[in-house]
Amino acid sequence: MNTFTYNYPVTVYFGEKAAEKNLPKELAKAGETVMLAYGGGSVKKNGIYDELVSLLTAAGKQIVEFTGIMSNPTYEKVQEGAKIAKENNVDFILAVGGGSVIDCCKIVSAQALTDEDIWELEYGRHGTPTRFIPMGAVVTAFGTGAEMNNGAVITNTEKKMKSPLWGSFYSFAILDPAYTMSMPMKQVISGAFDSLSHSLETYMGSPREINYSDEINEATQRNIIRNIRASLADPADIRARSELIWAAAMAENGMLKIGKVTDFQCHMLEHQLGAYTDFNHGQGLAVLHPVLYRHMMPEANKQFARLAVEVWGADPEGKTESELASAFVDSLAAFIKEIGLPTALSEINISADTDFRAIADTTILTGGCAKKFTADELYEILTECL
Repeated sequence: MNTFTYNYPVTVYFGEKAAEKNLPKELAKAGETVMLAYGGGSVKKNGIYDELVSLLTAAGKQIVEFTGIMSNPTYEKVQEGAKIAKENNVDFILAVGGGSVIDCCKIVSAQALTDEDIWELEYGRHGTPTRFIPMGAVVTAFGTGAEMNNGAVITNTEKKMKSPLWGSFYSFAILDPAYTMSMPMKQVISGAFDSLSHSLETYMGSPREINYSDEINEATQRNIIRNIRASLADPADIRARSELIWAAAMAENGMLKIGKVTDFQCHMLEHQLGAYTDFNHGQGLAVLHPVLYRHMMPEANKQFARLAVEVWGADPEGKTESELASAFVDSLAAFIKEIGLPTALSEINISADTDFRAIADTTILTGGCAKKFTADELYEILTECL
């Protein structure tokens, strides 16, 4: 294992009525003015908005709303939120939603306390913000595990970049499986596949020798696969849903990354593709992963072969490492098709006239990937995904 220091700042309140039981004591620590941030109207339709407003009111908080946070949040939306926070002297941010809302607020939290442009600070001067408005998250759509880290994926439409920015950790996260039961099944599956992708991207990093973190990772992957199938068999199965919510958090709370340098090349490619096309993140990953992984052979054969056996149940008897590695990619591709996710870009309305050359040329190349990709090979992968 690599040398590491592990410390985690996010308190997780998991389970039935977690908000009702725990939000009052967390709000008692917060200042008077709370920004309530959310996306569209789903939190109002399912009653979560009314419940949280009631809890905020009972705690004596002045509520300032920041609404309309879109999927694939834009840098313009971040600036809008920061302006609202500054003008209203917001003391605390309560982000309610999935990864898009939660990511957006991480950067709002930083931008609201500085006059310096956060994008320029991080990508121009290679610095990071140091002051943040305190925050809490209420998760209503899972998969990204965004509530567990301080990284945010933000689309800068002016620069045509969908890239990571670093903001604030949440002081707490509320994960009540009941809050996610109104999610459309298509969103449940794409979100859960994102969790599986996070696990794979961590597993495929270095060192290549399997460590304790990787063995926990294998169990996480098996859990996600099993509970995606269970959720499809019975969309009302709250037990399966609760397993998927915690698996999403585990994939991003640092536990699987201890002693690892992660990969995340597939994520970087999907992010940049999303900057040009603005499609669903989990669906994009589903299309890209099998093709990119075939390009990673034979460099990643040892890890692929182990995944074939330990996660997908392949019989190693009489098979070479290369055959097992190929069996893993085949199993992953078959699973994607089985659960109804797209297997080609054409299925999500991305056509051959998309500027794949520009996308490949502007994709971040990650250092932890088993294979050192070039922009030319990423271009090949994109065209093969059509």
